[in-house]
Amino acid sequence: MSERNLDFDKVIDRRNTRCLKYDFAERRGMPKDVLPLWVADMDFKTSSYIEDALVERAREGIFGYSEVQTPYYEIVRDWMIKHHNWEPKERWLVKTPGVVFAIALAIKAYTEVGDAVLIQLPVYYPFSEVINDNGRRVVSNTLYLGEDNRYHIDFDDFEQKIINENIKLFILCNPHNPVGRVWTKEELIKIGDICVRHKVLVISDDIHQDFIFKGRHIVFASLKKEYEDISITCTSPSKTFNLAGTLMSNIFIPNRELRHKFRKQLDAVGISQLGVMGLVACEAAYSKGEEWYQHMLDYIKGNLEYVRNYVNSNLTGVKMIDLEGTYLVWLDFRGVGLEQDELEKRIIHSAKLWLDSGKIFGESGTGFQRINVACPRSILSEALDRINRYVVNRK
Repeated sequence: MSERNLDFDKVIDRRNTRCLKYDFAERRGMPKDVLPLWVADMDFKTSSYIEDALVERAREGIFGYSEVQTPYYEIVRDWMIKHHNWEPKERWLVKTPGVVFAIALAIKAYTEVGDAVLIQLPVYYPFSEVINDNGRRVVSNTLYLGEDNRYHIDFDDFEQKIINENIKLFILCNPHNPVGRVWTKEELIKIGDICVRHKVLVISDDIHQDFIFKGRHIVFASLKKEYEDISITCTSPSKTFNLAGTLMSNIFIPNRELRHKFRKQLDAVGISQLGVMGLVACEAAYSKGEEWYQHMLDYIKGNLEYVRNYVNSNLTGVKMIDLEGTYLVWLDFRGVGLEQDELEKRIIHSAKLWLDSGKIFGESGTGFQRINVACPRSILSEALDRINRYVVNRK
C-alpha cells in the first residue's frame, strides 16, 4: 500500500459537509459566496493511511468506551523524538479534547479568580477568551515588530509585568500564531529563567510545532530541568494532519503535583475518555503519515514563496511579515491608506474574502490580516488577485 492523497493542487468542495470554514459564512455575518481563508484547518485531504484506519475501525460497528495503552504513547513519543528531539515520559501524558480545552483547565488549576495571566499579543485570540471567561485578567507582554520584519520580545517588560501584576501563569505560543515566530533557544532561555526566578508556570502551546520553515522548533520543557518542572506542554496531530474535528490532544505535564491538579480539573468537567476515532487517527498519523506530512510541508513552502513573491510584486502598501513557522501568513495592510473599518469592508464585501482580522488578536493587530495558506494554490492565487483588485487598486 502507498500514500494516495498527495495531490495538494486538487480543489475539494467542502461545502455542505458540516464544515465550519465553508458552511457557516452567513450565520457568522459574511456574504454567502465569500472565499474563506480564516480558521486554521487545511483544504487538503489527510493521509490515506489515516482514512484507512478510520474506515477499518468504523467497520467494527461498535463505538463503546475506548482507551489506549502503552503502544499509543510510544507512537507519540517516537514522533516527538524524531521531529523535536524530545522524549516525554508516559506518565506525563494527559489526553484532552483539544489544546484550548487544556489551556482552560490549566488556568482553572493553577490560578484563582481575579488573578492575572500573561500572554504576548497579538496572539491566538482564544487565549484571551479563556482567560476572561474564567474570571481571570489578561496582561500582555506585547511583541514588537523590528526593522528585520520579525516580531521580538521585550524581556524587560516581560519581567516587569510578572512583578507588577503578580503573574502566576504565562501562556507561550511556540511557534507563535499569528506572527509566525519560531522562538530561538536563547529567547526561550531568557523567558524560562525569568519564569523560574518568579515562580511562574508556563503553558506552552506547541500545536504548530511541525510547521517550521526557518530555524527549528525547541520544546521549552526540554531546555532545563527547572523548565520541565514548571511546564504544561500542549501538542496535537490536529494541525499537522488536518484532524481538528477529531477533538484530541496530547498534553505533557512532568511535574507530579501540577499533573494531579490538572487531572482534578479534567475530572471536574466529567472527561474520562476521548472519542475512539481521535485516538485511532492519532496513532495512524504519527506511525504512518510521514510521507504525506513531508509532501504537504513542501507544498506549503511553495505556497509561502508564492505569497511572498506576489505581495512584493503586486500588492503596493502591503507587507508580508517574515514567517518562520505555522501556515498562517500575517499581512500588514497599514501602508495601503485605509482605515480599519474600510479595510474590513473592502476585504469582506468587495473582495468577498473571509480572513481573520488582525484586531481580534489584540489591539496591536489592528491593520493586519491573517490568511491561511494551507489550500490549493489556485485558491490562494484567486484570493491574492482579489486583494490586488479590490483592496490595493480599489476597483
